[in-house]
Amino acid sequence: MTTTTSSTDVSATLAAAAQSIISGATNSTLDVSSLVSSLVTAKTTAQATQIANKTASDNTLLSAVSQIKSALSSVQTALKSLSDGTGLAAYTATASGSGLTATAGTSAVAGSYAITVNNIASAQKISSTAHAATDTFGSGTLSLSLGSSSMNVTLDGTNTLASIASSINSASDNPGISATIVTGTDGQHLVLASKTTGAANTISVTAGAGVDSSLSYSTGSSNYTQTSAARDASLTVDGTAVTSSTNTLTTAIGGVTLNLASAAAGSTQTLTVSSDTTTEKSTIKAFVDAYNSFVSQAAALSSFDSTKSAGSQGGVLLGDSMLQSIQSSLSSIITSGVSSGSGSTSTTTNLASIGIDLQDDGTLSIDDSTLSTALSNSPTRVGQLFNQTNGIGTQLNSKISSFLQTGGIIDTRTTAINADLKSLTAQTATLQTYADSLTSQYNTQFTALNTLMATMQNNTRYLTQLFGGTNSAGALATNK
Repeated sequence: MTTTTSSTDVSATLAAAAQSIISGATNSTLDVSSLVSSLVTAKTTAQATQIANKTASDNTLLSAVSQIKSALSSVQTALKSLSDGTGLAAYTATASGSGLTATAGTSAVAGSYAITVNNIASAQKISSTAHAATDTFGSGTLSLSLGSSSMNVTLDGTNTLASIASSINSASDNPGISATIVTGTDGQHLVLASKTTGAANTISVTAGAGVDSSLSYSTGSSNYTQTSAARDASLTVDGTAVTSSTNTLTTAIGGVTLNLASAAAGSTQTLTVSSDTTTEKSTIKAFVDAYNSFVSQAAALSSFDSTKSAGSQGGVLLGDSMLQSIQSSLSSIITSGVSSGSGSTSTTTNLASIGIDLQDDGTLSIDDSTLSTALSNSPTRVGQLFNQTNGIGTQLNSKISSFLQTGGIIDTRTTAINADLKSLTAQTATLQTYADSLTSQYNTQFTALNTLMATMQNNTRYLTQLFGGTNSAGALATNK
């Protein structure tokens, strides 16, 4: 493994090692741990710093690319309804009276409709004759049906009206009948109500063998009083008769959903369907805001600020070819406009013609008055600009998709950065292995050296004792 080490650092470490050896030779203990740590650090610091700096740089770049990807995704989301034709097909539906409301979908057609509501749809409700709270109703099966669906409740001889109502409500096969107990001055009444409106959803109750027949009900039965009839909604739209089992009608007028309430019964109203320019304007504004956010994000990441310190003046994507390609492609679509027709009938419509102007910094600015006028008075021009074939929205959406797709320039760039980060992680592991090996090697060498120094020192003391040293005489110094 090759490492890059500062000669100054190594020299300083070797000088420290030499000093330690000298200390060891002069009756000092060699600090093996500190010495080894210093030598290993000197050998690996430069490369570790280089790896750390490159890792930090890659992570910063990866974050910047991710921010561009996110900004483009936001633009594409805002463009969806402008590229699929739904954004400029918004309508409002307003009724002239009470009890009638409506919503218009993208397939609606602007116009006025005279609507007369004869009656609204209702659900059947019946109330039984009065019974005492403690009355029981025999043993057997009580069958209830709603329209063509039915259910059974088993009575065991102890059931009161309250327990029967509870059994009906908790039955897993209940077809849509709710049961309640209403207590009056004359006693308790079992009230059964259909949860579904419409003439077909009538209730019937059959008391089986062993069950009190007073619980039975069929049309005209005296055992119950009908407090609300099962009835379909009845109305006319421009003179055409319409019926519905519910008070929500989705097919009476193409693209329009009608909602009836009791206040509408017996009234004649005018329903007006018209373009919803407020929603259309909001849709266009959402696109402009998202595009401007992308432009601002890209500018921040690729800017140059001479007031900052050297090395930090340029944005992480300054001069980046990927970002420049994206900016150039989108800007070209924004400024080119949309052509329609051919030859002498060919016309080109651009964003400026509907009040959306390109600013010097690349962002878009909306003239609210001009856009409102275009949506109200020139819907064809706006529709041409955002048509589904080659409109601004369609072109931008297609181009952004190519950038964001697997294998696109953003994905390719991200993959390359991640590959580099993976390589740096591997280099870090390799460097650590090298450092561990070097530490083990130095520990062995300097521990041996330390032992040698200690042995030499002991020998020195022994010889001094025998022969003496400076200004002293050893045991053998006078031995003749």
